[in-house]
Amino acid sequence: MKQFLIILLVFPFFTNAQNEDSIYIRKIADEIMVNGQAYNNLHYLTKKIGGRLTASPQTYKAEAWGHAIMKASGADTVFEQECTVKHWVRGGQDKATILSIDEKKIHRPLSVAALGNTIGSGGKAVKAEILSVQSYDELDARKDEVKGKIVFYNFPFNDKYIQPGNAYGEAGKYRYAGASKAAKYGAVACIVRSLSQAVDNFPHTGAMGYNDSFPKIPAIAIGLRDADSLFGICKHNKHVQVSIITNGRFLSDTIAHNIIAELKGTEHPEEIITVGGHLDSWDMAEGAHDDGAGVVHTIEVLRVLKKLGYRPKHTIRFVLFANEENGLRGGKMYAQKAKENHEKHLFALESDEGGFTPRGFSFTTDKEKFDKLKTWSPLFEPYFGSQFTVGGGGADIGSLRENSSVTLASFTPDGQRYFDYHHAKSDIFENVNKRELHLGAVNIAALIYLVDKYGL
Repeated sequence: MKQFLIILLVFPFFTNAQNEDSIYIRKIADEIMVNGQAYNNLHYLTKKIGGRLTASPQTYKAEAWGHAIMKASGADTVFEQECTVKHWVRGGQDKATILSIDEKKIHRPLSVAALGNTIGSGGKAVKAEILSVQSYDELDARKDEVKGKIVFYNFPFNDKYIQPGNAYGEAGKYRYAGASKAAKYGAVACIVRSLSQAVDNFPHTGAMGYNDSFPKIPAIAIGLRDADSLFGICKHNKHVQVSIITNGRFLSDTIAHNIIAELKGTEHPEEIITVGGHLDSWDMAEGAHDDGAGVVHTIEVLRVLKKLGYRPKHTIRFVLFANEENGLRGGKMYAQKAKENHEKHLFALESDEGGFTPRGFSFTTDKEKFDKLKTWSPLFEPYFGSQFTVGGGGADIGSLRENSSVTLASFTPDGQRYFDYHHAKSDIFENVNKRELHLGAVNIAALIYLVDKYGL
């Protein structure tokens, strides 16, 4: 009976608070959906600046743009946080050609792109027969056939996964480590099926890494249609010769910057809430979804809070991270400085899954905090973002968790189309929908507002 009375006393307060928050979130939504600048900002970032490979001229244009636009959006302060980054360049056009099938000469170009951080062929053609495999287990079983060959990993996405991200995680090991696994047995180059379910033939690049115990060989991604074709040719013919030309190389390490804006807290300025996306992208396209969307989401949250006259209790930081794609130096530096400065981070959210229709958020935190977060999910139902799940975060904010018990979150839009564009030539402004993009900003701004107002 006593517990029932407590519930009756608390329920009106809870309902009033929910109504108050619902009204304020609606103000956020109205402002963004009517006057939002995220789509216009994305147009400038993609069309006026373009692809932003770390340490490219576009990197520094994007940094200057980010600094200026966050200041213009009303930040109390905007500053740069320097980090040392590796400087990889593609160095020219990547090419691959089928030269012969069972000694019958042909000339059939393939749609390919060098993987990020790969050592190129120096502009010279690597010519060798293909050894086609579908897994590391098959590679190991056929290790005596590898020497002098080009290993082709044809590991497709598993269509049974409802969430394509699960398939990406499963296939990613071939892109990242496939070259060294092949080089261990004497391969002279490797080809990796693009990490995608797209029906086009664009190759999808992405970061790879070398094991220093083995030779560093060129590694390229191949478009899915050509991957299927090449796999079929190899399956029905004993000798398939291919030529590969790549030009990737590292220049001397250089400097890039996280661009950081702040709204100072009025009650707990020493406690920090972070929201961000990464400013860099691959060079093959415009980086519209990856991660132009996260960048303009971040700026739009800043803009709308200032526009509505919101005065945060905690300090809110808006971070445009450097070097996520092929080094993570920006995110690591952000966490390092937080530790060195003894900063108290309460919450960090990353938007790095594209500008599609919102579905919700995923969190890495303890049960008590997650249960509190879950009580807010009904407020997000009108904006399609009410799916609150466990296990979120992001590459740039992950290192913060090593220093503290900060709650990490990732904005999770619908993921069915993300890997159609991810790291490919098709990741362009035209493939982003304005309303979907702006709805993402609504959901992120609402969550930042609630975390600031109520804490965790």
